[in-house]
Amino acid sequence: MRFYVTTNEVSQRRVAVSQRGTEEYVWIFIILRASPHFLNAVVKAKISCQTTGEAVFDHFVDITKTIPMPKGAEKTIEDIMLTRYACYLIAQNGDPKKEQIAFAQSYFAIQTRKQELLEERIQLNERLRAREKLASAETELSKNIYERGVDNKGFANIRSKGDWALFGGNNTGAMKRKLGIAENRPLADFLPTITISAKQLATEITNFNVKKNNLHGENKITGEHVKNNTDVRILLGKSGIKPEQLK
Repeated sequence: MRFYVTTNEVSQRRVAVSQRGTEEYVWIFIILRASPHFLNAVVKAKISCQTTGEAVFDHFVDITKTIPMPKGAEKTIEDIMLTRYACYLIAQNGDPKKEQIAFAQSYFAIQTRKQELLEERIQLNERLRAREKLASAETELSKNIYERGVDNKGFANIRSKGDWALFGGNNTGAMKRKLGIAENRPLADFLPTITISAKQLATEITNFNVKKNNLHGENKITGEHVKNNTDVRILLGKSGIKPEQLK
């Protein structure tokens, strides 16, 4: 849903401010409207809007309205309705030497950085959740194969050969060297979320099939894990993704 504000509404302080961030947005509109050459900045902003592929009329709506005058008379005036994006474009196309424009540009720069930090935090949380899921799946695999005659060294070999299949011929050690990771650090701690999720999916499938088919011994379980990582790699490849090239 788009939120519009008009010059007349702002001047009469009749703007709804129920949405988060709307109140700040209204005050930015007031500041912009008070700047010299406001209409010139609007014209440039419309051109910028069109250049970016946005529909100008979705963000800039020219309107006319009547306002009451003394003795019961009315007067028709021109006004403009703007979205937040339109206010941003006006600020960017205004003269930064003007105090109002400089203030608005600073405001939008700060808001952009806040949004970037929020997105970074969201991505980090998603990565941490994926890492926890992988750790859980690998713990289960270690337990399953230990009960089927595979020791810790065998588990490390199985996991490394699974990486070899997933990373196009690069085993765990090779990927650590490729990414500059110390030998004593887990590879998964340095992988992007999509690669962690790919490893987790392959490991979950291995866990499932080890139980379903009652696999025993390092060789059979290695073959199963290599197959599942190969299948996941093929699936990623259909979307043009090569895990060994991601950082």
